[in-house]
Amino acid sequence: MMNPKSLENVTLCIPKSYVGQSNVSTTYKDILTQDALRFIVLLHRKFNDQRSKLLENRSFLQNKINDKSYQFGFLPETAIIRNNPTWSGPQVLAPGLIQRHTEITGPPVRNMVINALNSEVDTYMTDFEDSLSPTWSNIIDGQINLYDTIREQVDFTNDDTGKIYSMKKTLVESPTIIMRPRGWHMEEKHLYIDDEPISASIFDFGLYFFHNCDELIRRGKGPYFYLPKMEHHHEAKLWNDIFNVSQDCLNIPRGTIRATVLIETLPAAFQMEEIIFQLRQHSSGLNCGRWDYLFSTIKRLMSHKEYVLPSREQLTMETPFMDAYVSLLINTCHRRGVHAMGGMAAQIPIKDNQVKNNIVMTKVIKDKQRELNKGHDGSWIAHPSLATICNKVFHSMGTKNQLYKVPSIDYTNYQTLLLPTVSQIDITQENIEYSVKVALLYMGSWLQGNGCVPIDNLMEDAATAEVSRCQLYQWVKHGMRLVNNDNSSKIITKSMVLTLIKNEADRLYKQYDNNSVFYTVAKILIKDITSSQTNEFLTVLLYDELLATESPTIDFHEQEFLSKL
Repeated sequence: MMNPKSLENVTLCIPKSYVGQSNVSTTYKDILTQDALRFIVLLHRKFNDQRSKLLENRSFLQNKINDKSYQFGFLPETAIIRNNPTWSGPQVLAPGLIQRHTEITGPPVRNMVINALNSEVDTYMTDFEDSLSPTWSNIIDGQINLYDTIREQVDFTNDDTGKIYSMKKTLVESPTIIMRPRGWHMEEKHLYIDDEPISASIFDFGLYFFHNCDELIRRGKGPYFYLPKMEHHHEAKLWNDIFNVSQDCLNIPRGTIRATVLIETLPAAFQMEEIIFQLRQHSSGLNCGRWDYLFSTIKRLMSHKEYVLPSREQLTMETPFMDAYVSLLINTCHRRGVHAMGGMAAQIPIKDNQVKNNIVMTKVIKDKQRELNKGHDGSWIAHPSLATICNKVFHSMGTKNQLYKVPSIDYTNYQTLLLPTVSQIDITQENIEYSVKVALLYMGSWLQGNGCVPIDNLMEDAATAEVSRCQLYQWVKHGMRLVNNDNSSKIITKSMVLTLIKNEADRLYKQYDNNSVFYTVAKILIKDITSSQTNEFLTVLLYDELLATESPTIDFHEQEFLSKL
């Protein structure tokens, strides 16, 4: 039993406007119980100082990259880990995680959770990070929805449409749930501990694990997680320490938790082996988070003109540095006996144009076939209708995974292959306009509580908006040339991009019923692009603005806090 006084100097801030979901009997009081709060407060107090130091290390590394005193490469101090062939991930793959041919992803919105679990997929990555805007209602209702799902009480009727949503199968028969908490860089400012906001990672992980680990184990699955945006193997060790303490606190055997790490930052690409090593008994593999990886590559190398990249549609997975990243990931995972998961198919079916839809679906098929042939064990989709395509491709392997397939890697100068080299940089007016459009549309939607946005038949989340934002900054910073249709060119200037941002804000304002949010985000984007250094994360840049859109909060303190729950 945890110390009953452990909630002293803890403040919970609940927006007055929060009323919870209609037709749902579970409430925030079932999630924020005293025992659950004591658990996450304990984790925060034990580990937040280390989290803060690791985030400071990121800034220190960035400064060294900027002044060219840092050379990317495999860490010499961990060569003993890479050169030791005897260690591996877990000896036994976790229940429900042996076959992962098709993984569907999406935010924990109640109807979307049900639709995902009713899809013909193997696993469901329910996302509290890039596809979820972290309003109080989104975060808490998301926890409620998973709590109810795991207890098979998630069915509901939509009040507006009368549509009935219900799980078609039991939890055991349904796709295995894998929960993605927010990254280490995020805070949850609705809960303060010792006058500082709790780590959003600990908040998301802790509440889900505390309430659901026993129930998941009882139903034949387990508490499984996707871990985002890590940049160093010490950040993986921090997660491993939290896993061990959490399992010990709740009398769960160590190794019950399994976690797949998204390799979606450039520094982490050089430490894949070390990241698996740090998690060992808790590892369930690595994933190619392609859009975040591009974002990180652009951001980390922002100061160096030789690494400027063209627009994202030109950066396919066949681009040499992206192909090298994929090959290294598969080789590393399979040598250590864990899954190597492919990237996202973000396409949405085009219902009103069969010709265009066929073209798009053909691209999806080719992408999934490429992943299968490279050696991936499965891949991601964002829409249930793509499950048939992904299943057909990956079921053709004839086995539950391809852990036996280890692509050969020549490690000689491999670190050079991971750095971006593009022979020709063609940036058009359309590229800039599209980047502005994606950034403003996503930012505006995020501030209105929606972190998963369909744009031009693609399901966009924070990662693609980050790519758009950072590329605009990079092109302006280095004065890249804009190629016109007549093959003439001119330099991309700050004033040019700012004019395009203002024009697009005007257009979106009118298109979306005079919605002034687009002027708000335009000002934020302009401030970012004109600053001496771009912000680390768009979501951090927008978070306080998001909180300001909520109604005033009711704050509960200490004894009052204890008596209210």
